[in-house]
Amino acid sequence: MPHPLDAIPEIARLGVGQGLIRLPYGQDVPFTPRVRALVDTAAFQRLRQVSQLGLATAVYPGATHSRFEHALGVFHNALQYLHQLGRDARFVETIDTHGAEVLLCAALLHDVGHWPFCHPIEDMELPALPTHEAFAREILTEDAELSSALRTEWSVEAAEIIDVLDGVTDSPALRLTRSILSGPIDIDKLDYLDRDSLHAGVPYGRNFDKNRLISSLVLNAAGDGLAISAKGKTAAELMVFARYVMFSEVYWHHAVRSATAMFGRAFYELRDRLDLSKFLRGTEYEATNELRWHATGTEWQPLVEGVFGPTRRLYKQAAEWGPLNAPSLYASIARRPYVDLVRLSGKVASSLAERGIGDVTSADVLTDAPPPGREVEFRVDIFYPKERCYRSLDAVSPVTEALARRQFDDAVKRVRIFVHPRLRTAIDALPDLEGLVMRAVTELFEA
Repeated sequence: MPHPLDAIPEIARLGVGQGLIRLPYGQDVPFTPRVRALVDTAAFQRLRQVSQLGLATAVYPGATHSRFEHALGVFHNALQYLHQLGRDARFVETIDTHGAEVLLCAALLHDVGHWPFCHPIEDMELPALPTHEAFAREILTEDAELSSALRTEWSVEAAEIIDVLDGVTDSPALRLTRSILSGPIDIDKLDYLDRDSLHAGVPYGRNFDKNRLISSLVLNAAGDGLAISAKGKTAAELMVFARYVMFSEVYWHHAVRSATAMFGRAFYELRDRLDLSKFLRGTEYEATNELRWHATGTEWQPLVEGVFGPTRRLYKQAAEWGPLNAPSLYASIARRPYVDLVRLSGKVASSLAERGIGDVTSADVLTDAPPPGREVEFRVDIFYPKERCYRSLDAVSPVTEALARRQFDDAVKRVRIFVHPRLRTAIDALPDLEGLVMRAVTELFEA
């Protein structure tokens, strides 16, 4: 039976087979004139030159897909969510046609504030840099072309998109909209797990039933967020596990983290030489070239060239600690401010030099650790129609409960020490690197 949201042109075109843009793998995204009006703006086109996984290409050469592709995938998921939820009377009472179109625009533009290598830079929480949500607000506020396309083609104000993305005001409708865009079973996560897995060439992020999950979408008891019906429980469990494995095997793969740590330290040390406004608004190619130019002739050049230069030369992992094999050391380093990690790297480098390892500089040792912010926990309710009741997924799922018993981040992220390749053999011969690092931690942070 038709529902009110079917009148939205892009929803009406789902599965029609014309007027579309194709994404891997066999994904047909309705591409109407008003969608094109947003996609063709300079602000959106820039996302073609901002990669989705950034430094993961050091390990997974196929992972070169862009945030442009991802944004279109998230938009397609939004259409499918609305097509399903539009059959729920409570949803239609909460989200009208205009609210649904605001969600579609927000889905398409949710990454417009991402800059090159955004997440590694954001994790440092440097005071001079905005969050990508705040930067998106700046772009949406200042970009006349984008604001005009929203107003003229969609009858949507840029301020409405900013409110969804940056949480300016609050209402049940906005909480529901934000739950769809950024929540446990959101349209963003549903795309990046699948797409990142596809391009990385691994199966982990695609081993859950996306269609089953979408077809099970309902509202939670309060009507201000998403839940799923009992028929989607297994799909949700597999999505939880897919996310866990993607973090473990791709996003926090030790060599990906080596490249990330090298880039992060170089950016931190060279940031005062960069034109940050230009850096944030540019492409990945431009950002890389600028960083390489400013690194030339400095002690940070090996870091930059090892990642972006003609010869790949990643730092080697000297040690790895987690909450199981070294709980005290892990707890002392994980989620510390980035400046503390820099200080710790310098102290460890000095201690290694004192041990006769050789001419060890601060640039030769990198400390990588989970950043202060944690990943959003996977909390979603399951609706049982026969009993007319909701139960939390972690209460009825052994898979989810096992991951929720400890913090998700602690289960997949590690504290690691990376060193210049020339030091690897000598450091491997050290009998007590863990003790050396623990003493440095105690001297710096617990004295």
